[in-house]
Amino acid sequence: MKNIILVGIPGSGKSTLGILLAKEIHYGYIDIDSVMVASTGKLLPTLIEQLGNDGFLEMESRINGSIQVQQCVISTGGSAIYRGDAIEKMKENGIVVYLKIPYDEVVRRLGDLKKRGVVLKDGFSLKDLYEERAPLYEQHADYIVELSGGSVEENTEKILRAIADEIAIG
Repeated sequence: MKNIILVGIPGSGKSTLGILLAKEIHYGYIDIDSVMVASTGKLLPTLIEQLGNDGFLEMESRINGSIQVQQCVISTGGSAIYRGDAIEKMKENGIVVYLKIPYDEVVRRLGDLKKRGVVLKDGFSLKDLYEERAPLYEQHADYIVELSGGSVEENTEKILRAIADEIAIG
């Protein structure tokens, strides 16, 4: 059975929905941001500060490309999409699901981007980030699941319905 690789803008629910999805279908769960923190002992904002955007993206790409698992839900970092080659490598044993949320919901969900550990180019606003990344997520996605409002349980069900044929569930 294939891995399910969740991509989306920070705040789209990759981690929260990933955990629920994994429980629902009896898959393992991996959060790439947590792997980065555990492997370095440093929080994401510190890693970005110390490595710079390019160094952080390179590290994230290396970790994404090295994941060799089966039957796992994998929540990628929001910036993973900048290194499409790593996402494509992950797709060799999985499907990519883009959790698409409207911009106004991103604004509502996110606090200080720097404290959250978001790779943000100099001079970029949250709107710039959203507009730059959305086409990249869509380009690599096997499935696009539009999430707007709804409970986490309802959104988990929405994902399950979208990918049901891929994972051989009802």
